[in-house]
Amino acid sequence: MLKVGLTGSIAVGKSSVLSVFRELGCAVFDADKIAHAVMEPGREAYRDIVGEFGEEILAADKTIDRAKLGAVVFADAERRKRLNEIVHPRVIEEQNLLLGEIEARTPDSIVIMDAALMIESGGYKRFDKLIVVFCDPQSQLERLMRRNNLSREAAELRIRAQMSSDEKRKYADYEIDTSGSLEETRKRVIEVYEELRRFQQLKTKSG
Repeated sequence: MLKVGLTGSIAVGKSSVLSVFRELGCAVFDADKIAHAVMEPGREAYRDIVGEFGEEILAADKTIDRAKLGAVVFADAERRKRLNEIVHPRVIEEQNLLLGEIEARTPDSIVIMDAALMIESGGYKRFDKLIVVFCDPQSQLERLMRRNNLSREAAELRIRAQMSSDEKRKYADYEIDTSGSLEETRKRVIEVYEELRRFQQLKTKSG
């Protein structure tokens, strides 16, 4: 099994890239969705987050309101760090379970794991290869404002709260630029997929 990390800053098009890898037959996982699952009521992370941040970050149905929580942590680096300390270990546990299931079922799979903070957390070291997705800064800002219905100032704050795309690219084995059309992005994803296939074949032969 080839384990591939996929990362990039907020609103650069990681989900679109991931969907193409899925179409190509890769097993794909979104760490943000895994984080949603580990933060559900009844889970350890839920109890720890409510204990740390208070019930004011809950929605009416007592689930964690991610918009309310985001408003708190994006404005305060220390509180953001504390949230990551609570959530990340649980996400990695869940990832390991999923990776183990895939390896047992289809050991020749290419697995793509998407995680926004993979480099910051050091989690990228667990993977055979790392893909960094990026786009030009203006496109990123406009996408984030549109997607999350944010003001320019709020969107810029969220972008600045993360490691820059330029810094993330220094860690990349492969880069995917989503600044252009969807068709251009798709073409580049296919190129990367073919390179991963070749690497996997060489790894199998030498292994």
